[in-house]
Amino acid sequence: MRTVFWQDGQVKMIDQRLLPADFEIVSFDSVDAVAHSIRDMAVRGAPAIGATGAYGMALAAQAAPATTVAALLDDLTAAKETLDASRPTAVNLSWATARLLELAQSAAAEPGATPATVAAALLAEAEALADEDVAINRRMGYNGAAVILDGANLLHHCNTGSLATVDFGTALGVIYACQELGKRIHVWVDETRPRLQGARLTAWELMHAEVPMHLIADNAAGSLMRAGKVDVVIFGADRVAANGDVANKIGSYQISVLARENGIPVYAVVPTSTIDLNLADGDQIPIEERDAREVTHIGDTVVAPEGVPVYNPAFDVTPYRYLTGIVTEEGICYPPFRESLRQAKETAEERIQATRAQRRGAPPTA
Repeated sequence: MRTVFWQDGQVKMIDQRLLPADFEIVSFDSVDAVAHSIRDMAVRGAPAIGATGAYGMALAAQAAPATTVAALLDDLTAAKETLDASRPTAVNLSWATARLLELAQSAAAEPGATPATVAAALLAEAEALADEDVAINRRMGYNGAAVILDGANLLHHCNTGSLATVDFGTALGVIYACQELGKRIHVWVDETRPRLQGARLTAWELMHAEVPMHLIADNAAGSLMRAGKVDVVIFGADRVAANGDVANKIGSYQISVLARENGIPVYAVVPTSTIDLNLADGDQIPIEERDAREVTHIGDTVVAPEGVPVYNPAFDVTPYRYLTGIVTEEGICYPPFRESLRQAKETAEERIQATRAQRRGAPPTA
């Protein structure tokens, strides 16, 4: 099933806070509740957050008390601000809410537009965005699988699978594509402290998919590389700057440096919606800092002295020079990244516009 979806006038999602012990679907009927679900990580992973933001905008339009399209646009602008503030690093969120707000403005300008027609257009666009995510992930997965040799040992950080997207996954999508192609791969799964997305989520996904794997402590990665037991490092990203610097789950930078030291290729696997050409480099990417409890506790168990000072950044930035390539749905981008990322982004935008025009029954623009 999909990680996030629309049903009965509500945004529904798999509650990732409960996995792997419990599998539950939670429902949200307000923008504030959707924003809280993102902030509290009931849903996480850049593409899944983006889809949730899109559905949140559709929900805002459905629930708005506005009686004019002008008032509705004001409500949607406020909803976008609320949703965007829930997690600042993942650019897919603001990208998706901007796409929905732009669509609302276009729908509002149509002759005879009403709040109801605009709301219907937004829900259709959110559903289209979710469908696109699945198709994008499958294309991306097969693009990445092309550089993975039969019998390879892959090191994977955090969770980038179906749970991190609407379905199929980004970096784990590469692994699933390898499996579908019959490549005999094995995955080393970083536990990914402090939230343990690798241990809780990636291990759960791969075991259900029957992909050969071992869970490892984060600090075992370097030893495995030195022993020649890692052939490729892959991970996702929550934002990619114009020069190819990538922000991903904390710990990605250090395994990239270790991989370079050991002559191991490193690939970030990202949809083009994660590429932010407005930021020149990774130093401009905002890094979210999260609650100290994530470090001092595992669940309800205390693992640190009471009152200890904690620094808990959720992400780090890997400079482009440590990346072999960046896998996207439009192909693999190689250095110089400023050129290849821009080309991939432009191609993807052309594809979206053509698809949107097709849905509306209009000829695509040249």
